[in-house]
Amino acid sequence: MNTLQITNVSKTYPNQVKALSDISLTIKNGLFGLLGPNGAGKSSLMRTIATLQEPSTGTISFNGIDILDQPQELRTQLGYLPQEFGVYPKMSAQDLLDHMAILKGIIHKKERKEQVEALLQQTNLYQHRKKAVHTFSGGMRQRFGIAQALLGNPRLIIVDEPTAGLDPEERNRFLNLLSEIGEHIIIILSTHIVEDVKDLCTHMAIMNHGKIIARGIPAALTQELEGKVWCKVIKKQDLRSYQSTFNVISTRLFSGKTQLHVLADQQPEAGFEPIHPGLDDVYFSTLRR
Repeated sequence: MNTLQITNVSKTYPNQVKALSDISLTIKNGLFGLLGPNGAGKSSLMRTIATLQEPSTGTISFNGIDILDQPQELRTQLGYLPQEFGVYPKMSAQDLLDHMAILKGIIHKKERKEQVEALLQQTNLYQHRKKAVHTFSGGMRQRFGIAQALLGNPRLIIVDEPTAGLDPEERNRFLNLLSEIGEHIIIILSTHIVEDVKDLCTHMAIMNHGKIIARGIPAALTQELEGKVWCKVIKKQDLRSYQSTFNVISTRLFSGKTQLHVLADQQPEAGFEPIHPGLDDVYFSTLRR
């Protein structure tokens, strides 16, 4: 069992922007969802865990090793897929993956060839292995990104906003791939897309303004709202009045009208119907709180 321990981590940049504030998390094997809006500090936390920047205060350990004192110990066990990654424009997927394998320390040619071919098969890119990566679609590039992150059999993988911009088919293929590889290692999935966490993650945390504001098992967090989420369809022009009167956690246009979700211990007024809460209700109610 792998364990990532983050304790009281804060990060303030030289321009005095405080990106992280007293973050503490314990993460074990499986998929861990880090959910939050853009600008919440998720990428700053991912870069800190990946040893690309040091925290201002706090400690991070992986399997008992202090990664701030011994960053190379983590890097040999880390796979990282950032939001944006560049590629050499004229290199094929196979050649680029082979080059990255060398950089990761896989120096034996036979071992490297076997691992590169296996990863291209696993990510469903083998038939495209001779094509230049810069010609790939968004989904294919993300799958290539996972292939390079899996080089060297890492025990910790970080993926930062991996499904943004993918079409539904590519998104499903990508998430299925993450699910397959996430049983015996830690995968941290940083995203602002609630469905990514709902579909995949056994544990999660919600982050905003550089702080962890909720954490737990998605089903348990949802269960806490049972009997407290109410729904009503109203006229669009009445929205502001409802927002000033009730604890509106989300709104959605529905057949030309507005559908409200309101958080309340009892029926807010006539016409509201109780609904089973979803993870999106947990997310929006937590952000509002």
